Amino acid sequence: MYRGIIERYREWLPVAEQTSVVTLLEGDTPLIPLPRLSREISPFLTIYAKFEGLNPTASFKDRGMTLAVTEALNSGRKAVMCASTGNTSASAAAYAARAGLECFVLIPEGKIALGKLSQAMIHGAKILQIQGNFDEALSFVREICAEHPVALVNSVNPIRIEGQKTASFEIVDALGDAPHFHALPVGNAGNITAYWKGYKEYFKAGKSTRLPKMLGFQAAGSAPLVLGVKVDRPDTVATAIRVGNPASWNGAIAARNDSGGLIDSVTDREILDAYTLLPKIEGVFVEPACAAPIAGLFKLSRNGYFTEPAIVTITLTGHGLKDPDNAINNSVKLGSVIPANREAILSAIGF
Repeated sequence: MYRGIIERYREWLPVAEQTSVVTLLEGDTPLIPLPRLSREISPFLTIYAKFEGLNPTASFKDRGMTLAVTEALNSGRKAVMCASTGNTSASAAAYAARAGLECFVLIPEGKIALGKLSQAMIHGAKILQIQGNFDEALSFVREICAEHPVALVNSVNPIRIEGQKTASFEIVDALGDAPHFHALPVGNAGNITAYWKGYKEYFKAGKSTRLPKMLGFQAAGSAPLVLGVKVDRPDTVATAIRVGNPASWNGAIAARNDSGGLIDSVTDREILDAYTLLPKIEGVFVEPACAAPIAGLFKLSRNGYFTEPAIVTITLTGHGLKDPDNAINNSVKLGSVIPANREAILSAIGF
């Protein structure tokens, strides 16, 4: 029976044998071939999606949270705290509930998708909206956790990175080697840092024969790593990457530079185009942030970046049900009500 990422990859994680593990059986998410998307983007690419939306709380955050809450519980903490644009709060609340700990969440006022907020609420978290952005919320959380017996479970806690790196292990285990490129959205930048760490560890251990080029994509209105300076008022439809001063800034730049990859930006229009395309042609429904790397691959292909056959993996960070408002606003509208008879139905569908 599958027992979660800590049990599967314990030898690669900073977890002692006697540690009491807090898990919801996260990880083991599918690596889905995307043949139609591959053909749309480039004749050179074979694309696979690491669909992290199939984790217990429907995002990649669960990989790091199982370790962060396990650490909090085993160190005697009675509460955890995070700043969040959505997914972290959902995951922290669920794992805290699993462990019997309190959970406190700071969110930017009016800047969180309702699907994610509903998760944090139903798991019993204490949610505080502040009149500020994510970066200000995280600053407060760091101060409070440094002064009080509350565990910080944002990705500035390095153990979160340790958990998130296991996704790259699963990719190599599934493919039999590392991909040539790995594309993913970049907000607070913990994920690109974690994936690169995992790929390097597996390569060093002889589990793969190559290292991928890391391709990170930010939203144009929230692209501090592209601009080289923090963004005071980040703005994008992709709420999960609406971050103006990434906590893992240095890790992301190192992943880009060491891998020979890049970090680029895409517009909200490009994000929404990719967001609506993927479920239509591949049947995979993701939150808007996940569409950033898809839009980014289209952009790179148009600019002649890919010149030879390559395997590309994309991290799809969260399920589309995380953000129902965007799904409804950017999809085909409901038709008018028709009579309840066979002829009217056949006419409506074109027969």
